[in-house]
Amino acid sequence: MVDGPHGRGRGGSADDADRTGVFRRPPGGGADEIEKLFRPEPPRRSAPSGAGPTRRIPPVEDDRPVRRSASSGGGRGRHGPPRDYDGSGRSRRAREQRRRRRRTVLVTVLVVLVLVPAVFYFWADSRLNRVPALDYEGRLEDQPGTTYMIVGSDSREGLTDEDMQNLRTGDAAGKRTDTIMVLYVPESGRPTIISVPRDSYVEIPGLGQNKINAAFAEDLGGGPTTLVQTFEQASGVHIDHYVEIGFSGFVDIVDAVGGVEMCPEEAMVDPKAGLDIEAGCQEMDGATALGYVRTRASARADLDRIQRQREFFSALVSKATSPGTLVNPFRSVPLVVNGTDTFVVDEGDHLSDLAGMALAMRDDPATTAVPVGATPTLPGVGSVVQWDEARSAEMFGAMQEGQPIPESAMQD
Repeated sequence: MVDGPHGRGRGGSADDADRTGVFRRPPGGGADEIEKLFRPEPPRRSAPSGAGPTRRIPPVEDDRPVRRSASSGGGRGRHGPPRDYDGSGRSRRAREQRRRRRRTVLVTVLVVLVLVPAVFYFWADSRLNRVPALDYEGRLEDQPGTTYMIVGSDSREGLTDEDMQNLRTGDAAGKRTDTIMVLYVPESGRPTIISVPRDSYVEIPGLGQNKINAAFAEDLGGGPTTLVQTFEQASGVHIDHYVEIGFSGFVDIVDAVGGVEMCPEEAMVDPKAGLDIEAGCQEMDGATALGYVRTRASARADLDRIQRQREFFSALVSKATSPGTLVNPFRSVPLVVNGTDTFVVDEGDHLSDLAGMALAMRDDPATTAVPVGATPTLPGVGSVVQWDEARSAEMFGAMQEGQPIPESAMQD
């Protein structure tokens, strides 16, 4: 084709066209040449002078896991291994089930640790026998410190004819005091177990001058209330709690703890109490222990007996509150069941008060008795115990003030 007067030769640009609109192919035409016209040239790096061809560093394989966001539809989360999302919600439901199982286990453990002991406590507390021992007009005002009157009665309640024969208790009706003790816990300092001789000659409301055990005798019209009133008026010491246990309960408690070790210095034989033991340390079961704390077959008769009672009672409480007993359900459960069924307490007392008494007696209490001044024999009454006025006043004065009992007022 011949170029017009304004046309260009074959070397013109691709935008040139002849008058007929036909595109002219560049010299050496072809698709590759056209592509080169529109392909951008890569940036050129200037090599240092004298340097050879640039070498590329081969890529390093990275073994580290690739973190992906939780919204990426899979892969590793922000804090943990990769999670698989299948879109069905099974993983979420499985996690919720695991959380529910953990909550169920937690609630069950809390029920076992809290609810069951609470139910057991209220059940055991309801088994205590209650009497209005501390309810009478004209009572002393509250005093510092805490006092527990502990009475061991000769009640045969709960014993069969065979039991009474084996334990040598006799079959007397009613009940009388075999033991009277006062556990005194001062505001600070060492607790003290004080034996009150049951032959103490005192004034009894409604009965006049007599032995203090007459205040408890049912056949004379006495009982727990009269006994507490008699002691409070004779000593001037306010009693805060009342605890009583009979023959049957004493035997059951000793057997429940597996016996109590005692170390008598000499052999003791007393057919009336059913006692026949050798000298030296030995484990006493319930029947043997009952004879041991009841016998008068010794030189000082009742005074020796109340000393043995204090020692045995301390050893019994120590054994009952020892870890070997408390953590052993075969010991602790029978102890609570037998104890709460046979204890008699005041109307305002609870199982927690018995626990407080036991803990106080574990605190290495001192043991003593109301100081004795004389032991005369009086017409119509028999042999009695008269308190030492000066020393007993010193003892009771310290108790009224909530102070520890001084050594000068102590008696063996």
